[in-house]
Amino acid sequence: MICYSGITSDFKLNFGQILIRMTTEMKERERLPRWMKMQLPKGESYSRVKNLVNEHHLHTICTSGNCPNIGECWNRGTATFMILGDICTRNCKFCGVTTGKPLAPDPEEPHRIAESVRIMQLKHAVITSVDRDDLADLGAGFWAETIREIKKLNPETKIEVLIPDFQGKSELIQKVIEAAPEVISHNMETVERLTPQIRSAAKYRTSLEVIRIIATSGIVAKSGIMLGLGETEAEVLQVMDDLWEVGCKVMTIGQYLAPTLGHIQVKEYITPEQFEKYRTIGLEKGFSFVESSPLVRSSYRADAHVEAK
Repeated sequence: MICYSGITSDFKLNFGQILIRMTTEMKERERLPRWMKMQLPKGESYSRVKNLVNEHHLHTICTSGNCPNIGECWNRGTATFMILGDICTRNCKFCGVTTGKPLAPDPEEPHRIAESVRIMQLKHAVITSVDRDDLADLGAGFWAETIREIKKLNPETKIEVLIPDFQGKSELIQKVIEAAPEVISHNMETVERLTPQIRSAAKYRTSLEVIRIIATSGIVAKSGIMLGLGETEAEVLQVMDDLWEVGCKVMTIGQYLAPTLGHIQVKEYITPEQFEKYRTIGLEKGFSFVESSPLVRSSYRADAHVEAK
């Protein structure tokens, strides 16, 4: 080991690697197309919700995930929360959530989430979670308890849940259905060909079966995909057909952005015109709502989707 000006060569090597990574990430941000630039959130309702979140130290995916639509959603009285911790048992190549051994579920969390919804005076609450393959019921019972607690404290608030696949086990999905949220969403994430490359455990056909079970129950079924991973237009249209066939009523389509350089990288930035084309085609196929634009995320305009027929 050679020292130079008090800095070891090993440290200089590591520091150099950090600089290279920082430079690469800066260049990646700089080359984002103009339509991916985010607008600063504003509005009276947004300011009120923001102040409540800060004052009561509330946690939302809207803030922790730096969602580009936070201003619009908070102004519409919608916010998204994540339950069952922040450590996932899966290691999907597109997701920035930490992978590892999760902590035990917090029994007070359902009440805290419900109280947060009350404090924020939300008209529409969206709940999501990490995958909990470590739990005997994969977290389904905790999901149901959270939904019931929100309804108890906030009887006028509509609820959308974005659930994991529960390994396709119908009896676990049924637990969520019986808690009676207004909308149940489960994302396909990508086209069938790319699913094994970006999803560590979930399977395309299993996800379709989850949507079918939801739709059969009479609850609004919703799903979403990301674009820019190397999919073709024909493959995107096939996802639409597959979802429509199993009863999906609402679909979201947005641009994929890599959380870090260690994740699967963007292959293409899809133009707003192409997103609009997909929206038009989806509506023509019969979907009640198709939210399709570069900055769309799963809960975008979620409050409207309870009206899906």
